Amino acid sequence: MKGVILAGGSGSRLYPLTKTTNKHLLPVYDKQMILYPIETLKKSGINDILIISGPGHAGQFLELLGSGYDLGLDIKYAIQEKPLGIAHAIWVAARDFAKGDDMLIILGDNIFEDSFEKDIKSFKGGAKVFLKKVDNPHQFGIAEVKDGKIINIVEKPKEPKSDLAVVGAYIYDKHALEYADKITLSERGETEVTDLNNAYLKKGKLIFRELEGFWLDAGTVDGLFKSSEFIRKVREHEKSC
Repeated sequence: MKGVILAGGSGSRLYPLTKTTNKHLLPVYDKQMILYPIETLKKSGINDILIISGPGHAGQFLELLGSGYDLGLDIKYAIQEKPLGIAHAIWVAARDFAKGDDMLIILGDNIFEDSFEKDIKSFKGGAKVFLKKVDNPHQFGIAEVKDGKIINIVEKPKEPKSDLAVVGAYIYDKHALEYADKITLSERGETEVTDLNNAYLKKGKLIFRELEGFWLDAGTVDGLFKSSEFIRKVREHEKSC
């Protein structure tokens, strides 16, 4: 299993904080945002990691992380030349990095308490997504679940049929390259990860787990602030234990 962190995009939801830097290099309380998904991958038993960024600030990641040696990791880098969406970035990772291996993909602005170690060890092909109940389901890709199975995923639905958001962590097998290659641009001008997940769903190859621990989306100004506040409380709790 190889790990991929998607750290591209224009960071428009965090502008003007992102005018001079990539959003994944902004601090979430006591360290840069990108270090949280890196720690999650390491905690899950993955040491071979690819970071995909846009062309603007790629050198800043290299300056911060280097080869990953100091972290006990092997970190490589790739550039998504144009902001064509998450599914396109996954296609880049599958083609140039995974080369037939399974992948655990994490969005660089998502922070997880859960480890994915057990999910990796039990993975037997297809795809696996992770769900979390949210208060604002119209802002996320939402999974409709029936009898323990996902029957549909809708991106930012106007009338959500559940409150289960598909969060920014996904496990894919080698067919991700094939399926992502067939995805066309959405109305937003991007390839949507929801379309990739639905491609697996149509093949009957999509499973899920509902997360137990906290999940934070630090990709907006409010989300960045709330994430920092939350992590501060976590650190204080850790010190008191």
